[in-house]
Amino acid sequence: MGRSVLFVAAWVACGLGCLGVFVPVLPTTPLLLLATFLFAKSSPRCHAWIQKTKVYQAYVQPFHDRGGIPFKRKVHILGLSFTVMCISAALVQKPLVWAILLAVALFLLWLMCIRIPTVEDPAVSRAHAQDCLEDE
Repeated sequence: MGRSVLFVAAWVACGLGCLGVFVPVLPTTPLLLLATFLFAKSSPRCHAWIQKTKVYQAYVQPFHDRGGIPFKRKVHILGLSFTVMCISAALVQKPLVWAILLAVALFLLWLMCIRIPTVEDPAVSRAHAQDCLEDE
């Protein structure tokens, strides 16, 4: 029974994480990390599958490998998220919606600025290493 519950929860987290690629309010990386963890506990086959998906490799693998998100990627995530939230707030002029969007915006700021470490972009690291080699 326990593995079945974990398996269903993994698919829910995976689905929400994939949806989060298109809906800025949903945090893609944490949901896919949760799905990966739950698949590891419930289904080795699904665990291997999720690690091969493009969504995992684009959003989770860099976080898993380096322990954080590059600054440029954080700015992109926040910019896209805030743009969509501002459009939503303009289209739906209800104080409750505005309060929810404000809470989500504050959560995203906390997540990106405090909770998730900023790491150096691998492309910048390679360019810097190339420059150092050329200086020698």
